[in-house]
Order: sequence, then C-alpha cells, then structure tokens
Amino acid sequence: MKDDFLKFQAQTTPHPLALEVESAEGCYIKTSDNKDYLDFVAGVSACTLGHSHPAVIKAIKNQAEKYLHVMVYGEYAQAPAVELSKLLAENLPGSLSKTYLVNSGTEAIEGALKLARRATGKTGIIAAKSAYHGNTMGSLSLMDFEERVQVFKPLIGDVSFIEFNSTDDLLNINEGTACVILETIQGGAGFIEPDKDYLRKVKRRCEETGALLILDEIQPGFGRTGKLFGFQNYDIVPDIVVMGKGMGGGLPIGAFTASEEVMDLLMDNPKMGHITTFGGNPLIASAALATLKELLSTSLIAETIEKEQLFRKHLQHPLIEEVRGKGLMLAIIMKSAEIADQLVLRAKDRQLILFWLLFEKRAVRITPPLTISSEEIVKGCGIIVDILEELKSHMGGC
Repeated sequence: MKDDFLKFQAQTTPHPLALEVESAEGCYIKTSDNKDYLDFVAGVSACTLGHSHPAVIKAIKNQAEKYLHVMVYGEYAQAPAVELSKLLAENLPGSLSKTYLVNSGTEAIEGALKLARRATGKTGIIAAKSAYHGNTMGSLSLMDFEERVQVFKPLIGDVSFIEFNSTDDLLNINEGTACVILETIQGGAGFIEPDKDYLRKVKRRCEETGALLILDEIQPGFGRTGKLFGFQNYDIVPDIVVMGKGMGGGLPIGAFTASEEVMDLLMDNPKMGHITTFGGNPLIASAALATLKELLSTSLIAETIEKEQLFRKHLQHPLIEEVRGKGLMLAIIMKSAEIADQLVLRAKDRQLILFWLLFEKRAVRITPPLTISSEEIVKGCGIIVDILEELKSHMGGC
C-alpha cells in the first residue's frame, strides 16, 4: 500500500511519515503490521474525541440510514445542520447567533473574508505575521511567509500584516480596514498565546475604525484550551468566529458564525453571496452535533487544563526550552530544529505519533484527543524523555 500511496496519491512533502493505517480507536492507531501507535496529534487537532468514538459512530450510522446529500447548502431544512447551528448559538455569546456551515477551515476563512468586505464596504484586510489560516488563495494571501507564497502570486490584494501581540502595530488598523483576522492562539508560529488584553485592544481599535474582528478558532476551538472556544479565555467576543478541524469528530467540516444582521448580508445583493454544494452535509453535521453534545455533557473540556499540567510535569528535560500553549494545544520547543526532527522520527519508531509545526522549526506538536487518559499521557511523555536522553548522550551530554 505504501508504494501505491506514493505513486498514485498526490503528496504534500517529499518525505511523508507513510504509516499504513489499518484501524484506529480511542488514542491509538493500528497499522497494517499490527502495531499500535499512541496518538499525541489527533489528526492535527481534528479528532477531538479520539478515533471511532461510539457517539460519533452511532450518529454517522443513524444518519446514513436516513439520507445523505439531498440539495446544495441553504435550500432545504435538514435536522442535523439545523440542530448543530442552534446548539452553537446557544453556547456562543449572543452576538454570534447565525452559522454558515462549509467543508473545511480554509473554506470558512474564505467565507469570513467575503462577509467582512460585504458588511463594511471596505477592502483592507489585516492579518498577523507568522499566521496560518489555510492554503486556498484567499487564506494563502493572509500568510507573510514569502517562501511559501511567492510561487503562487499574485494573491488577493489589499492585505497587510501586523506583529501578533504588538500594540504599536494596532495603529495600522484604519478607516480603510474591512477586517482584522487573527488566530486566537497562533498555531504554525509555535502556539503563541495573546498577551494579556491584546485581543481586547485589537477589538477596541476595530470598533474605532469600523473594522470587523475575525478570530480563527480552527485549532483552539471545541474544547482544546479549557473553554469551548479559545477566545472565551480572554474576555473578548469577535465579530466573526471561524471554526473547523475538531468540530467534526474526524469528518471534514468548517463554519463561520456572526450576528444574524451581518450573516444575512450573504443572502442578497448579490444573492448567493457565498455558496457550497456539500456544506451542512447531513452525515457530517450529525458527527459534528454528536461531538459537540459529548463535549457539553461531560467534563472533557475542563479536564484539558488538568491534563496540560500533567504534560508540563512530565515534559521536563535539558533539551526542552519551554512548553507553549494552553490546555491540550501544546508545543514542545526544543533547543534546535534538528532535535525536533529527531524526536518526531524516533518517536515514530517507538510507536508514538508526534508532528511538526509549520513555521517554528524547533517545535513539536502535542495535540492529543481530549479523551486521552492520565496513563497515556505519562506513557507518551516517558517515551519523549527517553528519546531526549538518547539524543543528549549522543551530543556529548550537552
């Protein structure tokens, strides 16, 4: 299967990890050679409840027996999508009341950018340096990493960049700014949290200039930081919130949510201001609804903070400079990029799944399912520390 994978399926890098997956359950992935891998990545923050969670599987089976796709988004009332949107509204601040369901986080970003320009009548978009919001043309335009974007230019225009956590840069938000879009916690840059009151200062400046604040919750969202959404940790309410990844319980989904007044602008002038064939797909919406209900009816969200502390307790080693992030959105910052690479690759050999971040080459991702147990955390951290001890000895004990 690996040979066919490399020959017939398009790749994203020259050297994929290429595990041959046979099955997955809980916090483990089983490969075709009958090995069980402890998963500290959760499909890059996507499998919130772990793999093959019973509530998600049950919802998928029940919906599959009723109907699948019946009509493009927005024409028919379908219970899974309606109930999901309603439950989101009930658990978001009152101004975030209407949700547009799409197929991925990057598509949700595209919709949010269009909505901001439509709502304000302005064109200027301000994003953060070292941000990552996806890889479609609009989302890619929000990335200031020249190495990754220059071969795809020209991108969409009137986009400028500010330094995340720099209050001095907020003066760049002006009367021509349609929106400021930020990750609540910067992901690819190394899981960087906003400084105290930074997001509130951004929102205040947006209000002064008539810009909308879009917060990208594609990674922090759905319980990973101790709250349903990361922005709820910082006493801030965005004008538009974007979600994806962990929303679907392992199935592809995205969404953006705003006030009814703002969201309804996509209905007219022009009609179908945003359109998608498979957004709100009943099977996927059922899985997302089951995921959200499970998060809201259990203690999993609150437990992320306790589990964070357990990770921090057991991830102590001279080759680790710091552990960044919040809840179960953590990044180990190593002494060098080479150490980070060796840790990920050697962990694979020890049947522990780790992964990299996009821009911070010294970082190793720790984003396990929220269902991970204390025993699994200690086990995985033990493997990490053992590997680092080996690397330290090979480096002459430095």
